Amino acid sequence: MKIQDCMCKEVAYVTPESTVKDCAKIMCEKHVGCIPVCDNTQKIVGLVTDRDVILRSIACDKDVCQTKVTDIMTCNVCCCKPEEDITKAEKLMSQNQIRRLPVVDDNNKIVGMLTLGDLASHQNVSTEGVCDTLENICCSQEKNAE
Repeated sequence: MKIQDCMCKEVAYVTPESTVKDCAKIMCEKHVGCIPVCDNTQKIVGLVTDRDVILRSIACDKDVCQTKVTDIMTCNVCCCKPEEDITKAEKLMSQNQIRRLPVVDDNNKIVGMLTLGDLASHQNVSTEGVCDTLENICCSQEKNAE
């Protein structure tokens, strides 16, 4: 199965000039925990998670109305292509301990998002593969916390 068969194709994103507050509002409205940061051509330049909002802005006493997402975003974003196999996405998630993958075209333009939830809820995705991916993400994070 291909990533494009399972990914969410409607992706909200923010620009580098967006504030943390703007980003958090979009997360709330769209019921998502992750927002890509894209330039004016929709090329991905970063990623902001709900955890970034908490740990990199609020916990650091940054003004969410003034702080730009570029100050809290992850810059080296792990991405996948829509035509790639789901097993590649599972491997990327496992290796990088992430639950969400932006899906980009050959020009690095955002075309979708793939989440662990998307994999778990899709009937044609191997339950064993999803369980292994989740285990790798969670067990690796627990080991890193020790």
